[in-house]
Amino acid sequence: MTLRSLHVLAAAAASLAGTAATAACPAQLPGGGGVRLESTRYELVYRAKPERIPLNEHFSVELAVCARAGAPQPESVRVDAQMPEHKHGMNYKSSISAGANGYYRADGLMFHMPGKWQLMFDVRGAGRTDRMVSGVSVE
Repeated sequence: MTLRSLHVLAAAAASLAGTAATAACPAQLPGGGGVRLESTRYELVYRAKPERIPLNEHFSVELAVCARAGAPQPESVRVDAQMPEHKHGMNYKSSISAGANGYYRADGLMFHMPGKWQLMFDVRGAGRTDRMVSGVSVE
């Protein structure tokens, strides 16, 4: 076997390892649905409860967080939101509760203004934080 063949096999194995990590993370949350976000170390699937985020009412976010192959398991997860066009965040701080097998629930979020918001998910592991962001419009 040549050195080039070994490099091709190593690349294929790395690709398969990445695919296996992706397959391990649920495509949907229990009950269906969810938006998928990815960072270099983690994958995340989330959905808002209720699905259509209300204006000036508390809502929750359900999520699953998965470590990619070779990444450390998450030590903590934080959910926050901001309105980048207005340069401010929410007036409330969410609380996170951890469930089994990488499932979490963030409660106490509220969008107090209509417009474009960003949900921010901070996943901390091995002394580093990965941020994943998802755009949300609220009318």
